[in-house]
Amino acid sequence: MDLDALTTVVAGLDEHILTVTLDRPERMNSFTNEMRAEFRWLWEFAREEDDVHVIVLRGAGDRAFSTGMDTREGTFISDNVFSRRDPGGDLAPKQNGCWKPLICAVHGMAAGGALYWLNEADIIVASEDAQFFDPHVSYGLVAALEPIGLAHRIPIGEVLRMVLLGLDERMSAARAREIGFVSEVVTRAELWPRVHALAQRVAAKPPAAIQGSVRAIWESRDTGRSQALATGMSYTSLGNPIGKAQVVRSEVPTRSYEIR
Repeated sequence: MDLDALTTVVAGLDEHILTVTLDRPERMNSFTNEMRAEFRWLWEFAREEDDVHVIVLRGAGDRAFSTGMDTREGTFISDNVFSRRDPGGDLAPKQNGCWKPLICAVHGMAAGGALYWLNEADIIVASEDAQFFDPHVSYGLVAALEPIGLAHRIPIGEVLRMVLLGLDERMSAARAREIGFVSEVVTRAELWPRVHALAQRVAAKPPAAIQGSVRAIWESRDTGRSQALATGMSYTSLGNPIGKAQVVRSEVPTRSYEIR
């Protein structure tokens, strides 16, 4: 497989930025078994391709970033109970060993299984019309896997409210920024250019330093403080073998931004 052979997404690599656009707007970018397989390949490609420094994920169309699983098709789960695995795990970069930073551009609806991407994103920027919700319980389905991942990002009370109210309430972009789920809210017209500008800044930095930082910080969530610090020290030793900065930035101005 190569980038041009993908069918459920459009992907392109330029200036160290791998831009992936969910491309099923007629089904609000819901994921299918085919999309799961393509994302498994994409994460492996991004993991092993040194030219990829950062990944941008966005959705085609006007209505949604993604509404999760395509309910018309469903998704494959093994008949063998001992072989079953979380089907959404194929969508998640960290679960697939990819430590290249992921920046998500969210517009419109982001629901249910879309959280597999957002839960493992490193930066999320939303447009003003973005709405976040989890419809599982409204359909009589247990909401567990996506909300558990979300509970590692935002206060558990916010997760439970989203889960228990299901289709009866949607979290606004403004509320998502207030609780730290998204870091910035912009207009729809500004969304893709803003995310691309952020990706350019990340891509310009030494990739080993970026990947080591991403991995150390994410893995710290799975351990206690002392173990996390010890692991972080090992990554620091690997990434900074001579113990000093590799880039001189004395003449590069610091940029600030306003979060709206």
